Amino acid sequence: MGQCGITSSKTVLVFLNLIFWAAAGILCYIGAYVFITYDDYDHFFEDVYTLIPAVIIIAVGTLLFIIGLIGCCATIRESSCGLATFAAILLLVFVTECVVVVLGYIYRAKVEDEVNHSIQKVYNEYNGTNTDAPSRAIDYVQRQLHCCGIHNYSDWRNTRWFKESKNNSVPVSCCQPSISNCTGTLTRPSDLYQEGCEALVVKKLKEIMMYVIWAALTFASIQMLGMLCACVVLCRRSHDPAYELLVTTNSYA
Repeated sequence: MGQCGITSSKTVLVFLNLIFWAAAGILCYIGAYVFITYDDYDHFFEDVYTLIPAVIIIAVGTLLFIIGLIGCCATIRESSCGLATFAAILLLVFVTECVVVVLGYIYRAKVEDEVNHSIQKVYNEYNGTNTDAPSRAIDYVQRQLHCCGIHNYSDWRNTRWFKESKNNSVPVSCCQPSISNCTGTLTRPSDLYQEGCEALVVKKLKEIMMYVIWAALTFASIQMLGMLCACVVLCRRSHDPAYELLVTTNSYA
């Protein structure tokens, strides 16, 4: 029964190592996705520390690839030292992912305050040219999120760009794509997106942070199973004198 239990644990370990390699790619993808998406919205928040969870996720993804390699070699060779190292590194990564979850919740709670603090300033800096970064950011957000203004399209009346242009219109990025020949004029408000951008930007950024949190929780659970299996193999091997190493068996074959 002991031999069977160890073999089962080793089989699970090998399978988990394959999952770790897949997880490494998934975590790096999620981290990169967060970086790219936040880059599109970086004018709406000033706290660069919000990206710390994404940085850690990418680092963990890279480390998971190495962990999978160590674990696979240690399991196949049935190395006590290798399995112990494998379990120790898994414990370190598990703790790191718990930190990611905590930081994710902390920064997710701060997103709304960050956006509320910055969005008015960004809209006031709008000048309608593609060479201007705030202008590009606002046009991108309004087109992508189907919104107009901070709370609604009437917020544009209070911007410097609206007062200087004196044409009683908002940027064409506020126009609904189904409306042809839309110029952004406020005399035809039905042509414009009705919802403001502030709430939608906050919602989008919170959703992105939740991806990081759920990814960290999911793979932390898998790593806990990996640590458990490694400990089972190590403990049973040290307490079962009838158990022989495959490496030894192969060397005599």
